[in-house]
Amino acid sequence: MTAPNPAPPMIKMAGVDKFFGPLHVLKNVNLEVPKGQVVVVLGPSGSGKSTLCRTINRLEPINSGTIEVDGQPLPAEGKELARLRADVGMVFQSFNLFAHKSIVDNVLLAPTKVRKVPSNEALEHATELLERVGIANQAEKFPAQLSGGQQQRAAIARALAMRPKVMLFDEPTSALDPEMVQEVLDVMTTLAKEGMTMLVVTHEMGFARKAADRVIFMADGEIVEDSTPTEFFSAPKSNRAKDFLGKILTH
Repeated sequence: MTAPNPAPPMIKMAGVDKFFGPLHVLKNVNLEVPKGQVVVVLGPSGSGKSTLCRTINRLEPINSGTIEVDGQPLPAEGKELARLRADVGMVFQSFNLFAHKSIVDNVLLAPTKVRKVPSNEALEHATELLERVGIANQAEKFPAQLSGGQQQRAAIARALAMRPKVMLFDEPTSALDPEMVQEVLDVMTTLAKEGMTMLVVTHEMGFARKAADRVIFMADGEIVEDSTPTEFFSAPKSNRAKDFLGKILTH
């Protein structure tokens, strides 16, 4: 009897290179993220973390290599790309909510327009999601009436409304006031516990320690280390990582 085919990784990057003009920002990146794993990407500014995140749903085109999501190669453009993007939720540093729409309408927009979910079903799901991220009582307000932390939680609900297979977070707390950071990280930690596949670019070491299954450390466009949080924080292998942690953990 032949063994069943193992499930493909949720994210697979092979030999990925990315240039901005002469600048080589991703150098031969190879990365596999299995379904349900939470991967936190750490590294100094300019190491290529955000670019890595943005190539996974083709917000940044790559120069060479391949990227697959759930076994499907990432199409270059068109309907196929839109379909695949619908499976990849993305939360940015800036909340990118539509200012002229209420919070609940922000969450409803993509499922009804892209997924063609019937509006009553979409509303029910949107209400559940706003409940889940703790802002159900803000549903009818406009983004400007909410705090930064509430807006970012609304942005997470909006991404989840598409029922994505994977969630990408690009420094989701770096634009927030310190007292709002934890409320967003709490929502992300809950998601991680529920088994969502997540790739998170962040400077929040506590989140990396607590919620990550795996820490990827990047420097100069390369993945320098790939280990468990415990290993990474207690015994980093590379000088780059030791230097990085030394600067961060002493503050």
